[in-house]
Amino acid sequence: MALNGALAGLVGITAGADVVSVMSSVIIGFIAGLLVVIAVMSIDRIKIDDPVGAISVHLVCGIWGTLAVGIFSADHSFAIQCLGVIAYGVTCFVAAFVIFFILKSTIGIRVDEEEEMGGLDVGEHGMAAYADFEVKNV
Repeated sequence: MALNGALAGLVGITAGADVVSVMSSVIIGFIAGLLVVIAVMSIDRIKIDDPVGAISVHLVCGIWGTLAVGIFSADHSFAIQCLGVIAYGVTCFVAAFVIFFILKSTIGIRVDEEEEMGGLDVGEHGMAAYADFEVKNV
């Protein structure tokens, strides 16, 4: 979680690094660090499979950073930043939906249950990533 907090701060400030003050950068990064913790817990609670917190770090804090440009920069409008977030959100959603629909319809996007339970490290790479760790069926 500490590493995700650091990454969240970096992701949060990336959009506005050239247009906000140093103190604003610190505030944006700090808020991103708090947001990532809330987002990780929320995403876990609704049972979305995100074991490394990538959605929390990149999506949530990326949106925050983009909106923060409109809040902390005199040269950018918050409304325009909101429009940008919506525009790239819709574009990415539609593109991902089409790509995954095609993949699911052709080659599939899931492994079989046996391979999933055995671990993808074994199925994909032929060796266990954590050789001393064994999942026991309960």
